[in-house]
Amino acid sequence: MSRKVRSVRVPRELETLNISGLIHECEKHLRDIESATLLKQQGNVEAAEALIRARQGDLGRKVGKLVWEARVEYGKHKGE
Repeated sequence: MSRKVRSVRVPRELETLNISGLIHECEKHLRDIESATLLKQQGNVEAAEALIRARQGDLGRKVGKLVWEARVEYGKHKGE
């Protein structure tokens, strides 16, 4: 899987966003989705749905933290 991003336009508040970290979190989420698919194929639908619910909340928190960190960094530099 290619990790190269050619062009991204973001607000100034997110210029310091850790794009590599964001992509890494999405990769982990994708692996979890693949695991849930395997669980579902093996007949364990409840476990698959529980895994997806847990991981979606986890992904949201981690992405939110990355955005928050970028905004804090922007605030530090804006005040200078």
